[in-house]
Amino acid sequence: MPTPVLLSRYVPPSQFNKLALINTSGLDPVLGIFTGCFAYYLHETHPRTAPPPDKALATLVQWKWAKFKRDREEKLNALEREADASSKVAS
Repeated sequence: MPTPVLLSRYVPPSQFNKLALINTSGLDPVLGIFTGCFAYYLHETHPRTAPPPDKALATLVQWKWAKFKRDREEKLNALEREADASSKVAS
């Protein structure tokens, strides 16, 4: 691949390939993440492929968050009851 005219004035030809590799390798992950998110957005909003409202990602995340909070509350309540019981036995 010949060196572009504008770059040939500022970047020696031996360094051009390294410069191109640095630019593309830094942008590849960003482009990949953007493309994946955009494809998932199109999948969820397109009338043919859209999941039912109760199976959409936002609904599933809300359900999982509520379940996590409920489980955490139960665990904290159990630890609190256990601490109360051990303090009554020690008294």
